[in-house]
Amino acid sequence: MTEETAGTDRAETAGAFDPEVRQRLEADAKEIISRYPQARSALLPLLHLVQSEEGYVSDRGVAFCAEQLDITKAEVTAVVTFYTMYKRRPTADYNVGVCTNTLCAVLGGDQIYTELKEHLGVGNDEPTPDGTVSVEHVECNAACDYAPVVMVNWEFFDNQTPDSARELVDNLRDGAAVRPTRGPDSLCTWRQASRILAGFSDGRAGEGPQAGEASLAGLRLARERGWSAPDPQETGVLEEGSE
Repeated sequence: MTEETAGTDRAETAGAFDPEVRQRLEADAKEIISRYPQARSALLPLLHLVQSEEGYVSDRGVAFCAEQLDITKAEVTAVVTFYTMYKRRPTADYNVGVCTNTLCAVLGGDQIYTELKEHLGVGNDEPTPDGTVSVEHVECNAACDYAPVVMVNWEFFDNQTPDSARELVDNLRDGAAVRPTRGPDSLCTWRQASRILAGFSDGRAGEGPQAGEASLAGLRLARERGWSAPDPQETGVLEEGSE
């Protein structure tokens, strides 16, 4: 094999979507880019778009984003490797993120994470052999009032225990109906979630409860007692002349 032939093979392996797929991606990319005053600002949703196609951001996904935005592959890769929401290798249909930050950890998050890995026989961010479930530790699910919290494809499962988390992943592997604690009535797959994050709504944003009692209790108490956030100008948070 000549060096030229080897280079062509590598390019085909790393860089070419099928023509039909590429045409569809280009149409979606054009719509995404049109939302921004500067094309480069569309990089994050474009990465979600290519992730929705393959389940992760492949080398050809990186090349596609670079081409659409007229930037280098190195610039795209720098962003991909910075944000943990983008995967660089194939992941499962359902990614289970266990919060291991302070509050969730001390209330059982660390134990849930450890027991789920043992139960499924996988490492961090590693799919099960059947490709249905992966488990990863996340630093914060932004739901401390429901700790410990697990998210599946970014949908909330609140107040978890090791037993309930094991039941959750078993149901996912068995194909049973699983309903998040808050949000939509059912789960979408990892690829479908990535497409939503790319900015293409599935029309389900209004399904299910959007807030729970633990979150609303503080709001209700503040209203009863007339509490409000301090004025930034009075606290000196904003310097004179800033916006």
